[in-house]
Amino acid sequence: MVVAVEFLRPSTMDDALAAKAEYPDALPIAGGTDVMVELNFDRRRPPALLDLTRIDALTEWGAEGDLLRIGAGVTYRRLIDELGDRLPGLATASRTVGSPQIRNRGTVGGNLGSASPAGDAHPPLLASDALVELASEARGTRRVPVTEFFTGPKRSVLAPDELIAAFLVAPASGPEQFAKVGTRNAMVIAVCSFALALHPARQGVGTGIGSAAPTPRRAVEAEEFLAAQAPWASRGPLPDPVVARFGELVGQAAAPIDDVRGTAAYRRHALVVLARRTLTWAWTSYREGGQRCG
Repeated sequence: MVVAVEFLRPSTMDDALAAKAEYPDALPIAGGTDVMVELNFDRRRPPALLDLTRIDALTEWGAEGDLLRIGAGVTYRRLIDELGDRLPGLATASRTVGSPQIRNRGTVGGNLGSASPAGDAHPPLLASDALVELASEARGTRRVPVTEFFTGPKRSVLAPDELIAAFLVAPASGPEQFAKVGTRNAMVIAVCSFALALHPARQGVGTGIGSAAPTPRRAVEAEEFLAAQAPWASRGPLPDPVVARFGELVGQAAAPIDDVRGTAAYRRHALVVLARRTLTWAWTSYREGGQRCG
């Protein structure tokens, strides 16, 4: 039996929000890199598709105070090319997403919309204290800290009548790193991933863990430990015990499971290694006077 799917194609954000209010079960689609997989494998059969590709406002980015506001429709390729120097951690993660064709179509907005624990954009957003901007015709706009956005595997605070309009993040104030473990560097779902951001001016640390818990999450104890132990003022070398303990705390912050891509024990071990490795890279850059790296 053929099931008809209504296809909605608004050309403005106001029209898109009106359509989402009228059809709350409509599935938004932009790059389609996650949505089309679910449709092709018959995992979802929404009553309507809401095509967002004609909405110019979603493809724009610019400064808003001290933050960058980046439309949900900005592609990974544009993030790399246009914002790589300002958001090096997110740009590094974007380079690991799929093939060039997928990076030309896929968006961080779509990654957030899927709310997958393995989303490559999520750890850098967590490490940078990003905000997710949600819009509704009835209630207007609200901004949610990314740490509060994810509520479970492929679940978020996004209401049925809301669309992801943008995300907001501060330009890097220090070295940033991202690394993931997979069967290859790209075109693969991460077995686990880790992002690190150093904030020397406030002697702070940001982290993000992917694919090793029901939701993407930060390693808060690891952040607090490193912020207190790092020789920020002298830019001296990090003692080996500090690097090792940071890795241990990152591993302890995870809650991995066994699945077809890896065991829980392997994921936790890999996170420890990724944490130590990215910290070594980032701190070396900081000692050499670098403020940003990826």
